[in-house]
Amino acid sequence: MSGVGPLEPGEGTWAQDTPEAGTPARLRRPRGPLGEWYDRHRRAAVAAVTAAALLAAGGYLYLTRPHKPPPPPPPYPSQVVDITYLSPVAVPGPDRTGGFSFAVELSVASGPPVTVRDITQPYVGLTLTSRPRTPFRTRAGDHREVVITMHVTQCRKAPESAGLPFLDVTLRNTRAIEVHSFILGQRYAQHLSDALRAICDTTSG
Repeated sequence: MSGVGPLEPGEGTWAQDTPEAGTPARLRRPRGPLGEWYDRHRRAAVAAVTAAALLAAGGYLYLTRPHKPPPPPPPYPSQVVDITYLSPVAVPGPDRTGGFSFAVELSVASGPPVTVRDITQPYVGLTLTSRPRTPFRTRAGDHREVVITMHVTQCRKAPESAGLPFLDVTLRNTRAIEVHSFILGQRYAQHLSDALRAICDTTSG
């Protein structure tokens, strides 16, 4: 056999310039402590990184989720309360002398319950009482009949002809406390004027 060719590695040896995957551990290049730790704990490290990524993604989705708008505040009591004049009422007993009684209907359209804390009227020569007595509460959807009696204290200070008489009503709910004036209309004005003339014509005032 003639000629010189490349040398073949002998049995049990490896060529140094062509490293193979099966190189024994004693001949591999040594790795640092971090690499060795990763080799030993690779599955745990991958699981921890995956869990951290999922947690971060969940936190981002939670922070960027659409928020429900807060519920609107309840209405002001004067916006939902209505008082309607009904008719004169005969009240037996001491209220019948020197007084004029009439019924109104108080209703609450919506929202939380409304408390009527006080009912007054603008004329100096008159005072009033109510049944039920204030304060009283009315719930949304209810229609309550309230009987009001005007007492004449001084005829000379009472109006000879009530033009557009009104009631000042103090209302309270969870939103606010308000004093609201309710004009009861022409029928109430006429009945009040007739009653005052009848009362003051028979008293000294």
